[in-house]
Amino acid sequence: MKVTSYNPVIMTADVAGTAAFYQQHFGFTALFTSDWYVHLQLADDPTVNIAVLDGSHETIPAPARGQRAQGLLLNFEVEDPDAIHDRLRTAGLPIVQPLRDEAFGQRHFITADPNGVLIDIIKPIPPSAEFAAQYRAGALPG
Repeated sequence: MKVTSYNPVIMTADVAGTAAFYQQHFGFTALFTSDWYVHLQLADDPTVNIAVLDGSHETIPAPARGQRAQGLLLNFEVEDPDAIHDRLRTAGLPIVQPLRDEAFGQRHFITADPNGVLIDIIKPIPPSAEFAAQYRAGALPG
């Protein structure tokens, strides 16, 4: 399978509010906007895209219609998680996992969007020796 693009789609009851959240706090720009769907692209990286969809829209198959995003964790790898942590905390976003270093090779924290979708802000760091041994050759972070 040759994938030409990949982007998560967040199903919600509040399309405009969810799209505004990602634009305000994470630097996304709307490329397409309707009352039921918004396609967002990171302002400084056209390869990073997400979309927001009204979960009750007719394009959703009937058995799944009305569902909302849950059990989803979006990962954003960044250069400075500390600065983003401070900015988002100051903006009043919930910090559901405090900023910390993980032995498996991440410095990160987790916040959440208005739908409860978790957002993990990550910087790869060198892992402990125990975890370093579990990485495939050439895949070691940090």
